[in-house]
Amino acid sequence: MKLILAIVSNDDSSAVLSALNSNSFQVTKLATTGGFLSLGNTTLIIGCEDDLVEKAIEIIGNESKRRTEIAPSSAAFLNSEFSSMPLEVTVGGATIFVLNVDQFYKL
Repeated sequence: MKLILAIVSNDDSSAVLSALNSNSFQVTKLATTGGFLSLGNTTLIIGCEDDLVEKAIEIIGNESKRRTEIAPSSAAFLNSEFSSMPLEVTVGGATIFVLNVDQFYKL
Protein backbone atom coordinates (compact mmCIF):
# COMPACT_ATOMS: atom_id res chain seq x y z
CA MET A 1 0.00 0.00 0.00
CA LYS A 2 1.12 3.57 -0.72
CA LEU A 3 0.33 7.01 0.64
CA ILE A 4 0.31 9.81 -1.93
CA LEU A 5 0.70 13.42 -0.80
CA ALA A 6 -0.13 15.75 -3.67
CA ILE A 7 0.24 19.52 -3.32
CA VAL A 8 -1.78 21.36 -5.97
CA SER A 9 -2.88 24.94 -6.57
CA ASN A 10 -6.24 25.97 -5.12
CA ASP A 11 -7.25 26.84 -8.68
CA ASP A 12 -6.79 23.19 -9.71
CA SER A 13 -7.92 21.42 -6.55
CA SER A 14 -11.62 21.04 -7.42
CA ALA A 15 -10.87 19.47 -10.81
CA VAL A 16 -8.22 17.16 -9.34
CA LEU A 17 -10.48 16.10 -6.47
CA SER A 18 -13.44 15.48 -8.79
CA ALA A 19 -11.35 13.41 -11.22
CA LEU A 20 -9.85 11.33 -8.42
CA ASN A 21 -13.26 10.70 -6.84
CA SER A 22 -14.81 9.72 -10.18
CA ASN A 23 -12.01 7.14 -10.52
CA SER A 24 -12.85 5.67 -7.07
CA PHE A 25 -9.92 7.19 -5.16
CA GLN A 26 -10.71 8.22 -1.61
CA VAL A 27 -9.08 11.56 -0.85
CA THR A 28 -8.58 13.75 2.21
CA LYS A 29 -8.22 17.45 1.42
CA LEU A 30 -6.16 19.87 3.52
CA ALA A 31 -5.91 23.64 3.01
CA THR A 32 -2.24 24.66 2.97
CA THR A 33 -0.14 27.70 2.06
CA GLY A 34 2.87 27.76 -0.26
CA GLY A 35 6.21 29.35 0.41
CA PHE A 36 7.48 31.71 -2.30
CA LEU A 37 4.34 33.71 -3.06
CA SER A 38 2.34 32.54 -0.02
CA LEU A 39 -0.42 31.45 -2.37
CA GLY A 40 -3.09 29.02 -1.25
CA ASN A 41 -2.49 25.38 -2.00
CA THR A 42 -4.40 22.21 -1.36
CA THR A 43 -2.67 19.09 -0.07
CA LEU A 44 -4.43 15.87 -1.02
CA ILE A 45 -3.83 12.69 0.96
CA ILE A 46 -4.58 9.51 -0.98
CA GLY A 47 -4.13 5.95 0.22
CA CYS A 48 -4.11 3.32 -2.52
CA GLU A 49 -2.75 -0.02 -3.58
CA ASP A 50 0.65 -0.09 -5.27
CA ASP A 51 -0.78 -0.85 -8.72
CA LEU A 52 -2.99 2.29 -8.64
CA VAL A 53 -0.23 4.83 -7.91
CA GLU A 54 0.57 5.54 -11.56
CA LYS A 55 -3.13 6.04 -12.36
CA ALA A 56 -3.49 8.54 -9.49
CA ILE A 57 -0.39 10.45 -10.60
CA GLU A 58 -1.69 10.53 -14.19
CA ILE A 59 -5.04 11.97 -13.03
CA ILE A 60 -3.35 14.61 -10.87
CA GLY A 61 -1.05 15.58 -13.75
CA ASN A 62 -3.91 15.86 -16.23
CA GLU A 63 -5.90 18.18 -13.96
CA SER A 64 -3.13 20.41 -12.57
CA LYS A 65 -1.42 22.30 -15.36
CA ARG A 66 1.44 24.78 -15.02
CA ARG A 67 0.68 28.31 -16.19
CA THR A 68 2.23 31.75 -16.08
CA GLU A 69 0.68 34.55 -14.02
CA ILE A 70 1.66 38.08 -13.10
CA ALA A 71 2.25 38.57 -9.38
CA PRO A 72 3.26 41.70 -7.47
CA SER A 73 6.84 41.67 -6.25
CA SER A 74 8.14 43.15 -3.05
CA ALA A 75 9.13 46.81 -3.14
CA ALA A 76 12.39 47.62 -4.92
CA PHE A 77 14.58 50.70 -4.48
CA LEU A 78 14.94 52.44 -7.85
CA ASN A 79 16.08 56.03 -8.57
CA SER A 80 15.74 57.08 -4.93
CA GLU A 81 12.15 55.82 -4.84
CA PHE A 82 10.50 52.61 -3.78
CA SER A 83 8.47 50.93 -6.48
CA SER A 84 6.79 47.61 -6.92
CA MET A 85 7.35 45.79 -10.20
CA PRO A 86 5.14 42.86 -11.17
CA LEU A 87 6.83 39.50 -11.70
CA GLU A 88 5.91 36.81 -14.18
CA VAL A 89 5.79 33.53 -12.25
CA THR A 90 4.91 29.94 -13.07
CA VAL A 91 2.11 28.54 -10.91
CA GLY A 92 0.09 25.37 -10.92
CA GLY A 93 1.31 21.89 -11.53
CA ALA A 94 1.68 19.48 -8.65
CA THR A 95 4.28 18.31 -6.18
CA ILE A 96 3.73 14.65 -5.38
CA PHE A 97 5.26 12.43 -2.70
CA VAL A 98 4.67 8.67 -2.66
CA LEU A 99 5.39 6.89 0.61
CA ASN A 100 5.31 3.25 1.63
CA VAL A 101 2.64 2.33 4.18
CA ASP A 102 3.60 -0.41 6.62
CA GLN A 103 0.24 -0.57 8.35
CA PHE A 104 -3.23 0.78 7.60
CA TYR A 105 -6.26 0.80 9.90
CA LYS A 106 -9.74 2.09 9.18
CA LEU A 107 -11.62 2.20 12.47
